[in-house]
Amino acid sequence: MLRSLIQCGVLAGALVLGACELEVINPNDPETERVLANPTDVEGLAATTYLRWHSAMYGSINSVWGMASSMSFENSASNANEGIGVRGGLPRGANDNTIGHVYSSNHRRVYYIAHESARTTSLVLKALDQPGFSIGPIGTTARNNRARAFAEFVRGLSLGYVALTHDSGAVVTPALDTKDPGELVSYKELMTAALDALQLAIDAANAPATGPDGFPIPTLWLPTPTATSKDDFVRLVRSYRARLRAGVARTPTERAAVDWNAVIADAQNGITADHINVTTTTNGPFNAWARQFMSFGGWHQMTPFVIGMADVSGSYASWIAAPLDARGGVGTTPLIVTPDLRFPQGATRTEQQNDLKIPCAVLPCKRYFRNRPDGEDTYAGPSWSWSNYDHIRNYDWGLTKGQRGNFPFFTLAELDMLQAEGHIRRGNFSAAAALINKTRTKNGLPAITAFDATSPVPGGANCVPRVPTGSTVACGNMMEAMKYEKRIETAYMHYLAWYVDMRGWGDLVEGTPLDWPVPYEDMLARGRDRAAAQYLIGGLGLGNPHTAAKGTYGW
Repeated sequence: MLRSLIQCGVLAGALVLGACELEVINPNDPETERVLANPTDVEGLAATTYLRWHSAMYGSINSVWGMASSMSFENSASNANEGIGVRGGLPRGANDNTIGHVYSSNHRRVYYIAHESARTTSLVLKALDQPGFSIGPIGTTARNNRARAFAEFVRGLSLGYVALTHDSGAVVTPALDTKDPGELVSYKELMTAALDALQLAIDAANAPATGPDGFPIPTLWLPTPTATSKDDFVRLVRSYRARLRAGVARTPTERAAVDWNAVIADAQNGITADHINVTTTTNGPFNAWARQFMSFGGWHQMTPFVIGMADVSGSYASWIAAPLDARGGVGTTPLIVTPDLRFPQGATRTEQQNDLKIPCAVLPCKRYFRNRPDGEDTYAGPSWSWSNYDHIRNYDWGLTKGQRGNFPFFTLAELDMLQAEGHIRRGNFSAAAALINKTRTKNGLPAITAFDATSPVPGGANCVPRVPTGSTVACGNMMEAMKYEKRIETAYMHYLAWYVDMRGWGDLVEGTPLDWPVPYEDMLARGRDRAAAQYLIGGLGLGNPHTAAKGTYGW
């Protein structure tokens, strides 16, 4: 059964807030009922839920993000830790939930913690539904509305991120009995419930209210640099709704069927600047994988498959033309020469190394990527996974500041590209181009001026991106320009960034799993026999469900 874990639980008759995580607390326990009858404690419990949800994706490297980054070519790694090397291999293997499989703890993290935060927020909402229940003076509604809006927001995020990650999950609502784990439903049905919860969050935030102490959302609840106003909270909810609505698609057919009018509307009314969380190394929030990738070496380099699309020298084209097992090798990985200023500049490796050294003289570093010093090359595994490039955009936060301070968990550029994709799919190419050009032009790439679906991006022989078309490369169209900008701007910034988009776009390698199975422990607890509880997803030639077909680039 899914059970509620109350972060830092009930101690000595009061709810104590902090970073600790206590043992599972049975929601049917009388002590839990006592807390849910106390308005102040209910509000305090609601305040803990965002950080707990956040920890599912970002609190530990013991999650599926590392695997997903390898499967989408966002990252390349030679070690086996957390599945990042194994899951990035070619041909692709399956994601499995078999008893005793080596990465079972990675597969469980988001599923259990996100369901837990959905359960906890449902308990808060159930308490708020009690007749006459009032946080603060009787007859006021402002604090009730704030708590309700925040709880529905976190419940929506919780269900939504299970739907992004797994093939199925349980819809947890305030109406669900605490002894009922909820029926397993498909990711589509689960996402519908998540989007409904986010609408309820918006409705509660905008509901008429009396009395003081409503919005803003305190930084103890939502760890932004300053307290979050009602309008900014609604913008944040709508931004996440745009991300989740588009990201749930597993195939190009499903991505095309997304309600893009709704995505556009949410994006246009979403955040107006990067959404920042203030991270700490003690109480959280954390971003464990963003820091771990900067260990470099066996943990991180960037295979040329995607970042090579920035190259205008012909090096990437030659790499694509070669057979897979002949791509790369010590000293022969592609040199990415590009007008894109997010990459190191120069026509030789030495020039690029001299263009940017870490620690950077001026922080944050002026490039998103570096061409690492020769002595730091760590070549292992198949040669197609090698490159000279590391992602260093987060170096200031991760190394210089020791993972403390502001981190943008939702960038405005991502929201712009969600809106741009919607405009492309709706045929409003001029509106899409204006959004794509925002990051293109400030980073040295010429503005798109041909407002259609087929024209190549400008630049001629120096066009970016240059995308694979079989064994050759060619200038991409507007859609490819949007995809390129979104990848470069979201790389290593948030959970499953490239993986979620590339599966919907049809860009993953054939045979790549499109999600993860339900953990076998939950399947067994639901009464499945051992055979039915264990199953595989993906893997080339295995005939399993939710497997990527050969897609856009013929991979």
